Amino acid sequence: MKTPLFLAPLVLVFLLAPAPAAEPGAALVIPVHRNDIFSLAFAPDGKLLASASKDRTIVLWDVTTGKEVLTLKGHESDVLRVAFSADGKRLASAGADGTLRTWDSASGESIHKIKAHGNWVAGVCFSADGQWVATASADKTACVWDVRTGERRSTYRGHKDAVYTVAFHPDGRTVASGGKDKVIRIWDPASGEEIRSLTGHEGEVYTLAYDATGERLASCSSDSSIRLWDPTSAQQIRKLTGHKGHVYTIAWGGDELCSASADHTAKVWKVGEGRELRTLPAHKNEVYAVASSPDGSHLATAGKDRAIHVVDNPSTAVSDGN
Repeated sequence: MKTPLFLAPLVLVFLLAPAPAAEPGAALVIPVHRNDIFSLAFAPDGKLLASASKDRTIVLWDVTTGKEVLTLKGHESDVLRVAFSADGKRLASAGADGTLRTWDSASGESIHKIKAHGNWVAGVCFSADGQWVATASADKTACVWDVRTGERRSTYRGHKDAVYTVAFHPDGRTVASGGKDKVIRIWDPASGEEIRSLTGHEGEVYTLAYDATGERLASCSSDSSIRLWDPTSAQQIRKLTGHKGHVYTIAWGGDELCSASADHTAKVWKVGEGRELRTLPAHKNEVYAVASSPDGSHLATAGKDRAIHVVDNPSTAVSDGN
């Protein structure tokens, strides 16, 4: 199954290569996969990272040594997104083969293989308590699954086209989803009933991310913008512009937001002030994933050029002028 070009989600991660330590703000470039890297996820304790690729594998890395810990194989097509549970014991992956898979992050053992959707699965995330996993699919639905049993809890059918992304609110009481129909929809994960919708994007919605408090929901789109929303009132708080292409992935790091784009760059934004702080060293092609380490001291990006770029101490990083 061929993956559509717009599938470039992401999520976040940090990797230290087995090489001399970089100066603050310097970039390390680590070639890790044989094909495009679509998604990155950082374990909560900061010790492991997971990278997901078009080469059908998920690789877990030791972030201290930069060495490969485990390679997870089983997906029959592109792995489009990965996510860790809050306790770091489980990893969930979503693929173009239509499956949701869960793994033991310590042993690499496959826990569940679920034929979750009738088309590719582009989005996956855990609830904060680790009991549920949400998925988003090209079959126009989003679902919630029981992590322990692998059974489906609910199905949301409100989108008019492919669904690319899902995000649990930190309190677990709602799920946000977005996709090709340009609308962000918030719904009840128990019943699958829609609560409200957020409109304003002029293009497809690729990634959604709540901040730690749940008071702000960030979204990014093929309209080249990033938008901040009040998920309760459904009002847009702020619009961030500066990218020159599709914005594929966003990730929170405190009050800062990181973004990855088709314009070959990743950017860091001071959300409260509505301004761009810096542009990270450029990739050779589209950037699909961006990540902030749990303590905020590192950023990493990955994409079509098959490499992970790591910036150490990003607070000192400056624009490379590209």
